[in-house]
Amino acid sequence: MISTATRTTLRDLLTLAWPVVLARIGIMTMGLTDAIVVGNYAGEELAYHALAWTPSAIIVTTAVGLMMGVQVMTARLLGEGRRNEVGAVFRRGVAYSLQIGVVSMIGLMLIGPWALERAGLADGLAEGARAPLIIFALSMPAYLVSVAAQFFLEALDRPKAGMWAMWVANGVNLLLNLVLVPDLLGLGMNGAFASAWATFGARLALAVFLVWYILRLPEARALGIFHQPKRDVAAEREQRKVGYGAGSSYFIEVGAFGAMTFIAGQLGAIETSAWTVVLNISAIVFMVPMGLSSATAVLVGRAYGANDAAGARRAGLVGIAVVTVLGLVIALFVWPTAQWLTQAYNRDPALVAVAAPALALATLFFVADAIQVVAAQANRAAGDVWWPTGLHFIAYTLVMTPLGWFLAHSIGVNGLVWAVIIASLISGGLLTLRFLRVSRRLALP
Repeated sequence: MISTATRTTLRDLLTLAWPVVLARIGIMTMGLTDAIVVGNYAGEELAYHALAWTPSAIIVTTAVGLMMGVQVMTARLLGEGRRNEVGAVFRRGVAYSLQIGVVSMIGLMLIGPWALERAGLADGLAEGARAPLIIFALSMPAYLVSVAAQFFLEALDRPKAGMWAMWVANGVNLLLNLVLVPDLLGLGMNGAFASAWATFGARLALAVFLVWYILRLPEARALGIFHQPKRDVAAEREQRKVGYGAGSSYFIEVGAFGAMTFIAGQLGAIETSAWTVVLNISAIVFMVPMGLSSATAVLVGRAYGANDAAGARRAGLVGIAVVTVLGLVIALFVWPTAQWLTQAYNRDPALVAVAAPALALATLFFVADAIQVVAAQANRAAGDVWWPTGLHFIAYTLVMTPLGWFLAHSIGVNGLVWAVIIASLISGGLLTLRFLRVSRRLALP
């Protein structure tokens, strides 16, 4: 028998989660659009795109994690009844996003091409990926501003604005891809390089709209967005702390997956493109639990701010239960349609022959991967910042990366997938156990 409190939590979670999930899917749909348009233009250009995207994705994902404090701290302040102080969280978030974005842009432009040349890739791949990597780097500041704004709106219970903005940005991205990738305007650029410029334009449009929307909120002044707040050193420190923990976890995880892409690059262009297809579809699937993890974090954060230990525990466990069911449903859909989904990227028989079986196998880690991201966010929202980072390091750095190298050079792309399956099971199990321990500790007097 489900209690009334659990039903209320479930309703609140689903109400908040569905627009957040659609917004997260929109993030990956932008990458999917790029990959499909570029892949259908030329298979080799898809490999360039994947290798340019990989180092930029490591930086982007890490930086997104660093912005997670905006969402968690906004939710906590709302739970504490300090609504007039959340504007300070947003102002700090925008300042952090610009600082992190500029540093990331410069670092990526300087280090990215150097790393590509020394990754031991097949002939021509590093040269082809260099130019699109530079353009991805240029879009970093605008993209991180949009992330801070989106996290703020989600914590305010206004996730639909971020959802619609993301899908409008996807429309901009699709239009620019269709025009620029085949060089219909005769600008002298095409393929992966042109697609990177499409992403730049879409990210800039997204950031401008979201900031404008927040500044135009009827309650913007009441939230403290327009006035310089009294400095709260403890709140600043906690906001950075949450971001450091999440950013470190994201860096570990996406860095490990980036290493897997470079391992695929050592096998050849077909294997790189096949792994790109598997990883891209898996990443789109991952946006569903990613969205649910954000919704779960908001509910856990509010309960934590209100000193409601039972509510925090209930929100986390409901989030884990819901994402388990959704992960299983998605896996059962992707498994029989793997061949068709692969052909949407490229119909080259050699590529499909490698990618389709690997994608079908990848469905085995969908549930475990979904559980681990929700459990990690629930832990952070409940004040447990660094344990998720340590557990991610164990699962993805110590286990997945060396295991992926060994299995890939033994059985090919399927070996990379098996490594992900094993790492996800370890991560999901350990993080769930950790949340159970943390939530019990919250209930102690």
